[in-house]
Amino acid sequence: MTIYLDAIWLMNFCFDIMLLFLTAIILKRNIVWKKIMIASLIGSAIVILLFSPFAQLASRPESKLILSCVMVLYAFGFKKFRYFIENLLTFYFVTFAVGGGMLGTYYFFQVGFSFQNNMILTNGNGFGNPVSWLFIVVGFPIIWYFSRLRLEQVEAKKIHYDQIVDVSITMMEKKVTVKGLIDSGNQLYDPITKKPVMIAEAEKLMTVFPESMHQVISNRNPMEAVTAIEQKEWIGRLKIIPYRSVGQDLQLLLAVIADEVVIHTKEESLMLSRPLIGLNHSRLSSEDDYQCIIHPKMIQTGKQKDAS
Repeated sequence: MTIYLDAIWLMNFCFDIMLLFLTAIILKRNIVWKKIMIASLIGSAIVILLFSPFAQLASRPESKLILSCVMVLYAFGFKKFRYFIENLLTFYFVTFAVGGGMLGTYYFFQVGFSFQNNMILTNGNGFGNPVSWLFIVVGFPIIWYFSRLRLEQVEAKKIHYDQIVDVSITMMEKKVTVKGLIDSGNQLYDPITKKPVMIAEAEKLMTVFPESMHQVISNRNPMEAVTAIEQKEWIGRLKIIPYRSVGQDLQLLLAVIADEVVIHTKEESLMLSRPLIGLNHSRLSSEDDYQCIIHPKMIQTGKQKDAS
């Protein structure tokens, strides 16, 4: 069996990037690509060490644990011990989930590759069996994507629907806080960007708009509202979202791109950058229990906001 060190290193480097990226998605950590790439470089260094005089030391379990700790620390930083342990255990969970999928597929198809000393190797002469290389290069991203999809579906089931939370909306350095309902029935997306849309009472958001925009926002005709904009800084912020209600024809909803939205649940505060907020001109709750309806996808994709 011939081992091509550069190819093996490149594969493991790319896989480390994907595993750290999936860890960040699950934990809703801020993704800093520079840190993730450097952390992946650190992790993939074990490939080089295993073909050096330090091979015996590098293959020890404690050495691999230390290397994993350094990777996670560099990628996500250290805020408190619990934060670090959560990052580390999730990274291992993701690694075992994706690696287990690869092994299961391997034994099912008996494709010619193997795991040795924390590395993925192909079997064969010279460059290796092309089928085995293709399996790794194509199979890993597919299993990674499937794992991510399944984990998101599991997370969606954990969302406490019908929960009322505080929602802070910031726009042009002005902020307003309203009550929001997490509602699985809100499945409104921007058809172009595929971003989820939060629905809010326009009247409750008037304080974050300048007076010159009040007439535009109050206009119940979205097309007229958009054409009436005079301020250049607001032209790119307003969008028209088509939607269809039960038993009704296609309708249009005026939406605004906020600077930031923070959703304060009982467990955590989730931050959304430049989310879409659809402006509704009637009350969403007859008892005024809430003033906006939160798209469940926003709970899944929001990033944890550090306590100030």
